[in-house]
Amino acid sequence: MPTYSANLGFLFTELDLPDAIRAARKAGFAAVECHWPYDTPTDQVNVALSETGLRMLGLNTRRGNVEAGDNGLAAIPGREAEARAAIDEAIDYAAAIGCGAVHVMAGFASGDAAHATFLGNLRYAVERATLHGITVLIEPLNRHDAPGYFLNTSQQAKGIIDEVASDGLKLMFDCYHIQIQEGDLTRRLQALRPIIGHIQFASVPDRGKPNHGEVDYRWLFQWFDAQGFTQPLGAEYKETETGDNRFDWLQLHAQ
Repeated sequence: MPTYSANLGFLFTELDLPDAIRAARKAGFAAVECHWPYDTPTDQVNVALSETGLRMLGLNTRRGNVEAGDNGLAAIPGREAEARAAIDEAIDYAAAIGCGAVHVMAGFASGDAAHATFLGNLRYAVERATLHGITVLIEPLNRHDAPGYFLNTSQQAKGIIDEVASDGLKLMFDCYHIQIQEGDLTRRLQALRPIIGHIQFASVPDRGKPNHGEVDYRWLFQWFDAQGFTQPLGAEYKETETGDNRFDWLQLHAQ
């Protein structure tokens, strides 16, 4: 069966990042990933990763001015300097902790100018990231959770990846977002597999743990195994439990 990565942006949020890494290892996760780790010194993260033997698979660029409504910067015309500063910060942090991927967040934008801005910033990100062996990821977000987000379908993402034309740019395929926005998960996974850099999941529609909802993850995880997917799958779901059974789904899907 597949192995799993704990997304520490949603899981173990009661702990600081180093202790969250340790808790993920204790719970049985094979890797970790995070959102915005920048307030934690990299040496503390490295100690926890070394102690646990876990890899940090990915992290996000900063969203920008969250209080003003930002959710990423890379597709917003006129804010290229801010976007590239966020890209630099993310790549430097990732390189310092041996993290394999950086998700460049597009932000709220639309139109041809936004498309051109996103392409330019992604080309900049890929050029910088490649120097460190880091993959750049882009992720479509569904229109209900992130209305107005520039990138919202897998085909739009594929078109952008084709335009940038670099092996250093891949798709973050979040089953939660894709199911809500597009559906037809396994066919999309098969068609897009050559450009997928990471896969995430959560139940639909509540974004909870994957033991309920409209997606049968027990079946889907078996399908991943049969298809030869070997990288840890990212558990990016919202926790509603704190007891001993909070990760019972890990045993369910190991059967």
